[in-house]
Amino acid sequence: MPGHLMQNYSRQPLALSHGQGVWVWDTEGRRYLDGLGGIAVNTVGHAHPRLVAALRDQVGRLIHCSNVYQIPLQEQLADRLCALTGAGRAFFCNSGLEANEAAIKLARLWGHARGAAVPRIVVFEGAFHGRSLATLSATGNPKVQKGFEPLVEGFVRVPLNDREALERAAAGHADICAVFIEAIQGEGGIRPAHPDYLRWLRELCDRQHWLLMIDEVQCGMGRTGRWLAHQWAQVRPDVVALAKGLASGVPIGALLGYGAAAEVFGPGQHGSTFGGNPLACRAALETLAIVEDEGLLDNAARVGGWMLQQLRERLGGLPGVVEVRGSGLMIGIELDRACGELVGQAQQQGLLINVTHERVIRLLPALVLRQEEAEQLLALLVPLVQRFVGVA
Repeated sequence: MPGHLMQNYSRQPLALSHGQGVWVWDTEGRRYLDGLGGIAVNTVGHAHPRLVAALRDQVGRLIHCSNVYQIPLQEQLADRLCALTGAGRAFFCNSGLEANEAAIKLARLWGHARGAAVPRIVVFEGAFHGRSLATLSATGNPKVQKGFEPLVEGFVRVPLNDREALERAAAGHADICAVFIEAIQGEGGIRPAHPDYLRWLRELCDRQHWLLMIDEVQCGMGRTGRWLAHQWAQVRPDVVALAKGLASGVPIGALLGYGAAAEVFGPGQHGSTFGGNPLACRAALETLAIVEDEGLLDNAARVGGWMLQQLRERLGGLPGVVEVRGSGLMIGIELDRACGELVGQAQQQGLLINVTHERVIRLLPALVLRQEEAEQLLALLVPLVQRFVGVA
């Protein structure tokens, strides 16, 4: 029973008790293969012994202290992230929403410094950047915006991967200061920004003196087989937002700044009470170390690539299956109809999945997923989809 909880979630009738690797158990003792990974959060799986040990040690030392003071673990994490990504500076907060909110604020400061009266940010149809008023306004989903009007102004929306639409928008808005894009739209249905489009955006931003800001909240942290999904396109952004899998379940977000964008914020212009506290930073540092030491980038690319190929071979071209797409361990199966009922059906078979954008089955398992576990996942999922579209 929900008791005193506000009714803002449509929860599954399932309560999880504990986990190990890519497996979880509910409070009744039933086991499930976790194909959702906390929505791309459980990077190194459940109860990884190294992460558990690091957290236990840190809890016994210092959980939180204010950003009024120096935080050595925060400085270490900033150094590590910048070394891995080529960024110049990092700001830490608590979530992807907060990282994206910080990106929006940074872009507005950038625009005002260049004489824009009302700095505008180009955003994209199908995008999801968060649920605060600013990030909700940047999001390209009218359903999640409904009822929260008036939305925050300052956003110019265009279709994803459409150069002509963005050029028209640029011609009609003199105060554009930045482009804000997900390297792969997660909530929007696992829709990638094409590599050539990202490279073109970099050239356009350079010509216009705009910031290229990339939301890697869901697709970053090694999920596609590289630390950041945009690295496949070999582009250098000005701003990157991270969260979700950064600390394997301990809440943390990060905003990375490159070049001149790294120097935009000054003292007092942004902050966070909990952001970058010792516990979160210790969890993030240990997560990064585990990913490197266990070769999880290669694992995500190899196992995810095999899954994508198998799903295309087994489901691609079937009546009712529109497309199978993704990168690494971020996979979407788009059907031609709403398929939310598959979540419960999969659960009954011992598999946890998610449906986003009403018609897209979304897979985001932990990066520790092994080949044999990927085979088990597909052995459960493929027949469900085949029966759902009427070919089994």
